[in-house]
Amino acid sequence: MEERNYWLGFSSFPGIGPIKFKMLLSKFNSAKEVWHAPRSHLAKLLAKLIGEKLAEKFDEFRNKFSIENYVGELEKKGVSFVILNDKEYPELLKKIKNPPFVLYYKGQAPYGTWLSESIAVVGARRTTQYGREVTKILTEELVANGFTIISGLALGVDAISHMTALENNGKTIAVLGCGVDCCTPGENLSIYNSMLKTGNCIVSEFPLGMKPTQWSFPARNRIIAGLSLGVLVTEGAEDSGSLITADYARKFGRPVFAVPGPITSSMSKGPYKLIAKGAKLVTSAGDILKELKIQNSKVKIATQKSKIIGATEEENLILKLLQIEPMHFDQIVRKTRFDSAKIGSILSVMEIKGLIKSLESGQFSIAY
Repeated sequence: MEERNYWLGFSSFPGIGPIKFKMLLSKFNSAKEVWHAPRSHLAKLLAKLIGEKLAEKFDEFRNKFSIENYVGELEKKGVSFVILNDKEYPELLKKIKNPPFVLYYKGQAPYGTWLSESIAVVGARRTTQYGREVTKILTEELVANGFTIISGLALGVDAISHMTALENNGKTIAVLGCGVDCCTPGENLSIYNSMLKTGNCIVSEFPLGMKPTQWSFPARNRIIAGLSLGVLVTEGAEDSGSLITADYARKFGRPVFAVPGPITSSMSKGPYKLIAKGAKLVTSAGDILKELKIQNSKVKIATQKSKIIGATEEENLILKLLQIEPMHFDQIVRKTRFDSAKIGSILSVMEIKGLIKSLESGQFSIAY
């Protein structure tokens, strides 16, 4: 049996992650040697490396677990894998501290030219109308500029970014906090299936059948950041899980991007917190391309597309007012009779779309 197949045995055993697996390989010549080591020798050495209780559990596990049967199950479910030593292992992910030693995937292999420009788009599960619109607009622009969109298939921003990529014939990767043969949450099963049907990819470091746990999501977030040139947070509360992904990006030396939102919204606190820590404030894909030093003429095309999408009824009302003259925020509130929080959200979206612009005088005017 191939050496790489033995790695599957360790990835299937709970309690041995990248750090402990690396320690084991440093004491043995191969994973195969560890797997078949005599119990007496194994118990003595493993007890020092991973503790007596875990060493005993591992010995019990390897006597019951059939690697051959597991490989057969992977094939039946259409699941492939790469190990850290494979040349096909994603280069960006390989550069992070303690990368997963086995990466399972379903669908298109997660390597090659379509990973050369990849960016994570993450944010709140409970989104506002503003968050949904800016996520869609920025994802459209990123896809138009050749980016592969990476996210976690969660509700909210994750789902919107995956769907927007699919709707615009872009590439997208979902990183799961469970096995790749499970779709969590179940509400996103249609997205999961659509990704596989269109040649996209589902990845995870967790074995088949594993259900998500409290600790598996932060582990998942590090892979999202590791596969990406940078992380974009479009919306999120101050304690949003997307900030964990952004924190991993910083640790890996990858840039973090954040979209400013209405200051009256609690869902804007996450991005503003990131901006205060040094994240790049962005209102268009052009800001991201500039930071990453990527030149692409499609930026203007994508921006024009966002203008053609069509204004909402509320946006048309504001555009009608601004056709007469530029106005201050308070004037717009009085004229429209909307509350200030709603106007703040609408104006922010209109700026993202390129419909209006804010002037140095504090007024807003039509942008074209």
